[in-house]
Parts: sequence; structure tokens; C-alpha cells
Amino acid sequence: MDSIALLISVPICSFRKPYAREFFETERIPPPATVYGFLLSLVGEEDRHAYVGTRLALAVMGEPSVSTILRTTWRIKSKLPPGIGNNKKPDYQEVLTGLQIYVCVGDCELTHRIRDSVKSPEGISRYGGLSLGESRDLVDDLTYDPDIDDKIGEWLVPDDKGRHPLPIWVDHVGSKGTVWGQFKVSEGNLGVPQSDDPKWIVINELNN
Repeated sequence: MDSIALLISVPICSFRKPYAREFFETERIPPPATVYGFLLSLVGEEDRHAYVGTRLALAVMGEPSVSTILRTTWRIKSKLPPGIGNNKKPDYQEVLTGLQIYVCVGDCELTHRIRDSVKSPEGISRYGGLSLGESRDLVDDLTYDPDIDDKIGEWLVPDDKGRHPLPIWVDHVGSKGTVWGQFKVSEGNLGVPQSDDPKWIVINELNN
């Protein structure tokens, strides 16, 4: 299987939990939809439907620190522009610092594009900073085919009885088209999983 692995380091980031309102809690591991979006940004792909069916496996290395900050958030409460008057308010938000994730991408066309982007980055047409989630959550370091001998990670594993509901595909217009998956977190050795390993997550825009 011609899969690839990446090690991604992000100094500060946040992955808002579903239905968090007054206090924006963060997931401790990035949702598959967020990682898929990161990979598209990496190769300069603007059509997020281009690689539906991609298989991902991801694990968190170590334990990122969790902090709470006070930030101004935008909302729509009046006809004024966003961020003006009562269309903004202070809210508390959790953030992670020092996140490192190990991401595997199963053999597909996206795999080849990622490999090409590493070998010849000058051939990639993209704009903006490379981030994991919000535009402020900039990636600090990206390692292709990292040396992970004997290293342990917390794998995100699909499990109908898992405690972590995370989006696999996000409907940016409303929530009706968002595809959710249930996951558990399981400790294990890092390395590209075998093709039949249950760690693989399929990016799918259709609810089963």
C-alpha cells in the first residue's frame, strides 16, 4: 500500500466541541474533517469534493496543554455588520498549545499530490498561511515520512460506542449535511496502519 505519513506541529489551536456556546470547549484531537481540509490546503486544492473517499488515520503525540482565554467572538444579532455593536461579545475559549499529530493518508490521488508538494513545493499554487482549522491556528512544522521508531500515540479510532462525536464532513451552509462519526481514543505504536486496520477513517460527504 503506497500510503504516506506526516508529522504536524501546531503551537496553538482549538477544535470547538459541538453545541459549545457560552464557553467554547475544545476537542483534544482534531476532527477528521479539519485534517482533510488541512491536506487540501497543503496541496492547493480549492474543491473539497475532489478527494471524497480519502482514507485517513491520525494520532496525537504526547499531551498538549489546555488553556482558557477571553476573546471577542462575532455573532449576528442586528443588521449591523459582523463585529460591530451587539454583533460581537466576549467569550471564554479553550485552546491547545504544543499539539503534535501523526497523520497517515491511504493510497489515492491525494497521496500523490501531497508527495509532489513535498518534492516540488514551488509547483504548488496556494494562498494564505497553512493552518489546522481556524486561520490563526498556523502550522509551525511539517515533516514528511517522519522517524517514529518506538513512539506511542493516541489514535482516533472509529467506534459506534465511542465517546467522541466528531465531524467527518462539514456542511458550511447549515448543519443538515454535516456527517458525524463516533470515535474512541486508543493508545498504540505509531506507523502507517495495514489496509484492513480499523484506525482508517473514510472522508465521506453522505450520511450512511
